[in-house]
Amino acid sequence: MHDDEVVTGEAVKLELRPASFAIRLVAFLLDLCLVGVEAFGLVLALALADFPAWDEAAQTAAVLAGMALVLLVIPTAVETLSRGRSLGKLAAGIRAVQDDGSPVRARQALTRALTAVFEIWATLGAVALLTMMFNDRGKRVGDFLAGTYVMRTRGVRLEVLSVPMPPELAPWARIADIGAVGDGLALRARQFLLRAHTLSPSSRQQLAIALAAEIGQRTAPAPPPGAHPERYLAAVVCERRDRELASAPGRAARAQALTGAVRRLPYQIPDPAD
Repeated sequence: MHDDEVVTGEAVKLELRPASFAIRLVAFLLDLCLVGVEAFGLVLALALADFPAWDEAAQTAAVLAGMALVLLVIPTAVETLSRGRSLGKLAAGIRAVQDDGSPVRARQALTRALTAVFEIWATLGAVALLTMMFNDRGKRVGDFLAGTYVMRTRGVRLEVLSVPMPPELAPWARIADIGAVGDGLALRARQFLLRAHTLSPSSRQQLAIALAAEIGQRTAPAPPPGAHPERYLAAVVCERRDRELASAPGRAARAQALTGAVRRLPYQIPDPAD
């Protein structure tokens, strides 16, 4: 599997493409405009508070607190609450994520904000630019320390991975009773089938036999003699999926009818909207 592909528990493959330098530059310029607005608001607030009349220690403390607010507190809070999106990133269609594709947390957001003070603001972006040029994911120093990178959210491709039905087991699967195979067990079997090629031969065989034995206790009749454990698992997973898809319209219609009955007034009196 490619480093920029993530397979979720629902067997959906996400292609997470790193954001290019040009897109990140656009997002940075937009965020820079926002920082300018925040700084102007801070200066205006200090002016209204008669800042020149303060003593030197109070002035120094106010300036440091203002810089921490603008450069650390606000970026960390925004990136955490928005799950990796600042205003510039949102407009550019990118977001910061962890290396496994999951959303950034407060710790990662704070690390990125702290390192940005030195690699972006103190060096005018020179350190960040040099770092981003020499790695495939365009990471800056803050990304390496936080275990994150910036990915594109526009044009992310989704691919649902499916398990094919073994032809020799299709007749058996159509008449088999597989209702006792629960969601958790079926999900484990599907994830094993999708990742079997990444396992060592011995581990693959042991897991296939163990899962087949566990599912075999919940299905009837038994599969044809000599059925390969992996193909048996595939037959159960495929038949279960097909039956769920076939029953979905009926379940939706029953749920809609039940909802309408529950919302009616007592004694079968029609609703005023009817």
